[in-house]
Amino acid sequence: MKSFKWIAGLAALVLAVACEGNTFIEGELHEGAGEKVILKLLDVNRFQVLDTLQTEADGSFGYSLELEDGKPEFVYLFYGERQIASLLLQKGDKVTVHTDTLGLYSVEGSEESLKLQKVEREYGKFLREMRKIVTTERFPDKDLSRCYVDYYRNRLKYVVENCHSLTVVPVLFQQVNPSLPVFSQPTDGIIMRSIADSLKTLYPQSRYVKALEKESARRIGRMGVEAKLQNAQEVGFVDIALPSMEGKSVKLSESLGKMTLLYFWASTAELKMFNLDALMPLYEEFHGKGFEIYAVSLDSDKTAWARAVRNQKLPWVNVCDTRGVQSPYIGSYGIGALPMMWMLNGDAIDPDFEAGSLEEIRRYLRRKL
Repeated sequence: MKSFKWIAGLAALVLAVACEGNTFIEGELHEGAGEKVILKLLDVNRFQVLDTLQTEADGSFGYSLELEDGKPEFVYLFYGERQIASLLLQKGDKVTVHTDTLGLYSVEGSEESLKLQKVEREYGKFLREMRKIVTTERFPDKDLSRCYVDYYRNRLKYVVENCHSLTVVPVLFQQVNPSLPVFSQPTDGIIMRSIADSLKTLYPQSRYVKALEKESARRIGRMGVEAKLQNAQEVGFVDIALPSMEGKSVKLSESLGKMTLLYFWASTAELKMFNLDALMPLYEEFHGKGFEIYAVSLDSDKTAWARAVRNQKLPWVNVCDTRGVQSPYIGSYGIGALPMMWMLNGDAIDPDFEAGSLEEIRRYLRRKL
């Protein structure tokens, strides 16, 4: 018995020494005896698997990882494909996580992880509200706008008030859908740069701060392009050549009507509704008078785009850039959010055009055609 106690004491001492200076996670997966918990590290825009843990008979598990000073990391726990806990950890943190296989979890020992949990809960609530509006209302534009604006303002307040917390980084990269960031306003690049500057005072070597700096520079550069386009008296356009449904490359310069709407979109539910509720009536009314639409989808999933075009029987020029958010035309045309529209009057961008309601665009076309 004495020998056993001595060995157990030595094991505890070894564990304590091994964990000293490290970050340690101890947890319990409720009703998860003998199950596997996967630990993943967020490497800016993708997950990197750290380890797979086998829980004990009581569902408990533990893990120690080495972190550097000034380089907190986002660590996520998964049960199969389901994310069940989110942590923002610094060197020396000792955290306790209680979770279940559905992702209902609590965390102790890390204030930043508690903030991250609240951030993700509010984001999830926002997305559920947006989906509810889209699926339960016939013309949800007004309520969608209200829901988005309220959330955007709330998140803007959060990032300003927490400008020294890394939890603001995922907030600034949140998306309404894969093609529409929450922070999609032209001036959001300036906000991102300001927050990045604040975070650099504490975390100058953080990969997440560097990613935010890079994105802010891209946004600010795009804002400059957009300003030039808007302020120009008469601007030519950057030509576009992309594949159609038939796989044939179709140029914008070869698809011009007397007035041509250059329309950037993606096959999300709200933009598909916009096709039928706004663009289709305009096309039917003005196409015979020289109005054309050149629609550029930024869907990375070409099949989803093709299905939307085919199911909606969209009669105008449809092309797809499967590079998505990496498309060079995003910078060329200052695309901050979808949908984005420019009007070409002959072979030049018309500085008089302002995208607005269906009726406002109709009045514009009646003046021009």
